[in-house]
Amino acid sequence: MAPATKQQVTVLGSTGSIGVNTLDVIARHPDRFTVYALTAQRSVAALRDQCLVHAPRYAVMTEEAAAEELQRELASAGSATTVLAGSAGLDQVAADPAVDAVMAAIVGAAGLPATLAAANAGKRVLLANKEALVMAGALFMSAVRDAGALLLPIDSEHNAIFQCLPVDDGARPGLAGVDRILLTASGGPFRTWDAARIAAATPDQACAHPNWSMGRKISVDSATLMNKGLELAEACWLFGVGPGQVTIVVHPQSVIHSLVQYLDGSVLAQLGNPDMRTPIAYGLGWPERLAAGVTPLDLFETARLDFEAPDEGRFPCLRIAREAIAAGGTTMAACNAANEIAVAGFLDGAIGFMEIPAVIEETLARVSRVEPESLAVVEAADSEARQVAGELMRARGRAPLAQSER
Repeated sequence: MAPATKQQVTVLGSTGSIGVNTLDVIARHPDRFTVYALTAQRSVAALRDQCLVHAPRYAVMTEEAAAEELQRELASAGSATTVLAGSAGLDQVAADPAVDAVMAAIVGAAGLPATLAAANAGKRVLLANKEALVMAGALFMSAVRDAGALLLPIDSEHNAIFQCLPVDDGARPGLAGVDRILLTASGGPFRTWDAARIAAATPDQACAHPNWSMGRKISVDSATLMNKGLELAEACWLFGVGPGQVTIVVHPQSVIHSLVQYLDGSVLAQLGNPDMRTPIAYGLGWPERLAAGVTPLDLFETARLDFEAPDEGRFPCLRIAREAIAAGGTTMAACNAANEIAVAGFLDGAIGFMEIPAVIEETLARVSRVEPESLAVVEAADSEARQVAGELMRARGRAPLAQSER
């Protein structure tokens, strides 16, 4: 049965893959949801088309010139959508009193402030931006608790864990009887490649994920296994566990999205086809289940499920992330920043694939570590790591990355 009033939804990062899939699910349930705001960085044409279809009250472009262009195009099309610009606009549509739910899908550190604004405003936060917890886990979880926000993980692995945990207070999952969390990884496109072939990998090869359709940055993170290191940090904050209670399991079919092992020997798993509309629909509808348009899983066609341990020799980013988590303070914020710069450099052709972990590790050896007492401290650590990582790549004789370092 549909709720008495529709949920007003803001989609941060609506032109990315998560944003597009979110709008697909919302469109399937016009009796339950209304799009309140859509945001993008510079994709004017894509955001214009979304606005004309979904008629949000607000659209936000983080770049001022792009916002002005979007406003002109929407006005000429007769749209009533109001266009805002910059970080202030993002914060406004994330925290607006009229908004019920916020899909936090801006990739990277750029998504942290608006996602934190949504948490501080007590919203239903559908967290697809893992950097909010990777960079500022203590601050973010404190905001969720203090403001009474509802935090629902959208990453397929964390959503699966959420679904498999016991409900210990009548509504929210807890850890009663839990022994271990098993966080799955596809292994990426280079899972079976030897070290020499991996070192020569091109951006197009790194972005050719075998199972998931994702943006280029996240696809590279999957190829290096840094994505799994970031997800390890995210899992620790989301579920209140230490990294020693989480085991990474490579599962190339991406059918089991993660598992929870219990003290009595039981292991619960969430299975489904690799389609992000499943966790998106779960987050939008929770605690109810909604149709997502996802093809049902055919176990006979799947036929087999394989598992193996990750190889941290060929994929050192996972080890680097694990060590950064153990170091604490702002180390993971710096790790994430250095990774963003290194991945951008790889995609721009400035460094090779195996130079990504090298740049990250050297950056972490050079930056300072402090306690993340405020958002300003976290942002300062992020900025320092970006500067150091950029300098390291220039020192290697590669082209400057002025655009990537912004």
